[in-house]
Amino acid sequence: MGRSLRFPVTIALSAFLLFQVQPIMGRYVLPWFGGGPAVWTNCLLFFQALLLAGYAYAHWLGSRPNLRQQSTVHIVLLLASLVFLPIGPRADIWRPASSADPSGRILLLLAATVGGPYLLLSSTGPLLQRWFHLAEPGRSPWRLYALSNLGSFVALLSYPFLMEPFLRLHTEVAIWSVLYAGFVAVCAFTAWRAGAWFDAGRLRAGAPATKDDRLTDSADRPTWRTLLFWLGLSAAGSTVLLATTNQISQEIAVNPFLWVAPLAIYLLTFVLTFERDRTYHRIGFAVAAGVLAPAGCIVQSAAVAMSVAVQLLVFLAALFIGCMVCHGELARSRPSPGYLTTFYLTIAAGGALGGVFVALIAPRVFTEFSEYPVGLAAACLLGFAGWAREGALAQWTSRNFAVRLPLMALLIGGFTAIVAATTAASQPALAKERSFYGILRVSENIDLNGLKRELKHGRILHGFQYVKSPKRGWPTTYYGPHSGVARALNALDRPNRRVAVVGLGAGTLAAWGRPGDTFRFYEINPEVEEIARTWFSYLSDSPAHTEVVLGDARVQLELELARGQSHDFDVIAVDAFSSDAIPIHLLTAECADIYARHLAPGGLLLLHISNLVLNLEPVAEGLAQHLGWKSVFLVSPPDPDTGESGASWMLVTSNAEFLEKSGLGRAGVQWTGKTPAPIAWTDDFASLWHVLDFRR
Repeated sequence: MGRSLRFPVTIALSAFLLFQVQPIMGRYVLPWFGGGPAVWTNCLLFFQALLLAGYAYAHWLGSRPNLRQQSTVHIVLLLASLVFLPIGPRADIWRPASSADPSGRILLLLAATVGGPYLLLSSTGPLLQRWFHLAEPGRSPWRLYALSNLGSFVALLSYPFLMEPFLRLHTEVAIWSVLYAGFVAVCAFTAWRAGAWFDAGRLRAGAPATKDDRLTDSADRPTWRTLLFWLGLSAAGSTVLLATTNQISQEIAVNPFLWVAPLAIYLLTFVLTFERDRTYHRIGFAVAAGVLAPAGCIVQSAAVAMSVAVQLLVFLAALFIGCMVCHGELARSRPSPGYLTTFYLTIAAGGALGGVFVALIAPRVFTEFSEYPVGLAAACLLGFAGWAREGALAQWTSRNFAVRLPLMALLIGGFTAIVAATTAASQPALAKERSFYGILRVSENIDLNGLKRELKHGRILHGFQYVKSPKRGWPTTYYGPHSGVARALNALDRPNRRVAVVGLGAGTLAAWGRPGDTFRFYEINPEVEEIARTWFSYLSDSPAHTEVVLGDARVQLELELARGQSHDFDVIAVDAFSSDAIPIHLLTAECADIYARHLAPGGLLLLHISNLVLNLEPVAEGLAQHLGWKSVFLVSPPDPDTGESGASWMLVTSNAEFLEKSGLGRAGVQWTGKTPAPIAWTDDFASLWHVLDFRR
């Protein structure tokens, strides 16, 4: 393989593997840590931190005076990284048993599983670009950077369309591991040839070894002000990326299918801005940023009144424009090739800084998703700073619209986003809590039945309670008297019922308890229990005995089975929402087996599948078919007189006698084969591709 082909092939393969492994590892760890959006945010933080470490390694190694020494060190580390293969983590070691913030555990898991290969993959681009610059000093290495991002872009697009819908997770891991072994061989060969070229060519030419890779002019050395500008631009782009991903995941679902769209757009902006200077039309993107930054903030605050398709369109468009501004300004201010690794190192540091801000700082500082408008504001104002660095302020006159209009647009976009960030935090609420698992808000409202207290997670209502008696005891929202879960519980006419509820919310289902009953709620977020006990009285007012088990429901149910607690529930009601996102690991065949082992003979499994954009009926039917049980789809309309919301429940049971006697088998809708075919999700295979429905 010739030198002109060896470098781009190695760089493209490394970039492909670098971003293909991200959704694979995300899919592995997601069900172990509650399935919330913050799991993916912490994964991205890890990958950005390792990217920074890889760039730092490339910068350090590339500054060594002898290219043969560089290639030898790199080859040794490449071979050593093979001990990480195959990369699949072990659940018995890493899956947590508590409800404590798992951020540190997620980062440690990823480091132990894929840390070595990921660090070397991330170092490949800048290191080989430096070697290419030494080999071909007359050719620009920046197109190799665009090629690297293109390889990453292809990897991200291929995952949700070519891998996730068709391959099981262990197969994905096997394919990636084989490709990584191939990469090690190709990269080691490239490094060995680079060292041999150095020995045979440069040394024979008599060039001092200590100056071979120091082809820079001290006059071109970036200043601290320039380094801070690069750092700010890359941090702003990273912040907008992660905040947008959080926003989308919170409102739809936490799944690689939806993760990759923002990340692919983020990478695409690098490809466009570094491949060709003319792609970044400064005036056009500045004006667009002035429009879309406020639009993104408006959609964020008014999301409940908009369709999901409109939200996605605006969020992704704002991400694209914001990142084009940030990365376009980076491309315009890039240094001479001699400072290439310094430039990349600073970009990686900014990306990691944005990740730390969104994943670790923002949840502890903000009570709302204020990092989203903060990121948009930073992108606009740093874009303004880029114009100012080139003397645009001196050209800002009343007649110079080519300068005046884009600068005003950037200022409007930046300051509007700042206002949005400050006003979001001042929204009235009785209580507001933000944690690893999202944002909870308690507020009061009035309807035709009187004053009520509401609990929302994101934009989704998780329950409300009327303040005054006797309506205070009414079960409302998705659990009212006409709902599927209420009809099933009322039809189960036996003493001392034992009911498990996955997801606590306001504790509304406890209102259906009778003396002698036990209602056990499984809740992953400790803040939810505190709010349910402090601001709502369903748990304390219930005639039944109520208890709350903290931790991921599936993990806790498995632990109880290990302790011999099986066949102990008459009903299991699965109602675990993260905003409108569904924790996929609670709807898989493996989890269905856990439910079945916990249910008494003839017990009832009730799945709450109401959703704005996902048609989960085929998934619930697939779960029923896996168990070999009958299923009935129970739909109830909203009823303002009783405070009920429209709800869709799927009743799954082996008890045909109960369905006949209760009349639920006749009242519900049984699957006929004419609706979408059942889909069997497993821990090893689950895709949203076939259940997304943006028409809802």
